[in-house]
Amino acid sequence: MGPERHQQLVAFLRSLDLEPGNRNLAPIEEALTHTSAGRAVNHERLEFLGDAVLRLAASEFLQQHYPSLSVGRCSALRAQLVSDRWLAELGERCGIEAMLHLGPMASGDRAGQATVRAECCEALLGGLYEAWGAGQGGLEPVHRWLTPHWQRSSAELLADPDRHNWKSALQEWTQAAGLGLPHYSCEECSQIHADPCRFRCTVTVCGPGVAVNGGHEGWGRSRRSAEQEAARAALAVLKPARES
Repeated sequence: MGPERHQQLVAFLRSLDLEPGNRNLAPIEEALTHTSAGRAVNHERLEFLGDAVLRLAASEFLQQHYPSLSVGRCSALRAQLVSDRWLAELGERCGIEAMLHLGPMASGDRAGQATVRAECCEALLGGLYEAWGAGQGGLEPVHRWLTPHWQRSSAELLADPDRHNWKSALQEWTQAAGLGLPHYSCEECSQIHADPCRFRCTVTVCGPGVAVNGGHEGWGRSRRSAEQEAARAALAVLKPARES
């Protein structure tokens, strides 16, 4: 690693509110080297370690900041705080892509950018754990970096428990209301990768007192995201109508 790259890593870590001092930054460079770059050392080893680091740190965060939450709610909240979606959003906010070593195919794959961000954020957590000394405060930089992000996300998720999990919420609601299972119908409307309107999904809920009205519609860049948006639209209409 040359002096210029070293300075780039120092500046990046400082942007995360971390002060590397004289620490060996080789693990950080390894974490930011995606397999697509074709280098002998890449992010995969540290991604494996980072997965365990992330879950442990998230558990500690929840015990410290939300000690009164039940185990079930803590587990559900943690699942959101360690998800690939959350990691991809974290990477976008922190500008991790500008620091990555990527191969040309990965650089041009817009649809795969979120996955790359999530993978390398997880690897970076493993890199921080190693650089700060495993067992000697290795979780300290992880908490320092992630706690402000987790605080914001936790507040949003606790205020809206169905957030990002509207399909499950809709199914639970229809079952509790004595209605049939929701029926999803999707169609591909575009073949452009990462197009937010690539898929259109309609969800229909049938049952006593439920007006179908052609179903409830959602759009997304994947079938899964379109289904989630359709479920969210259905919940927003059906729950208030049923409870009034």
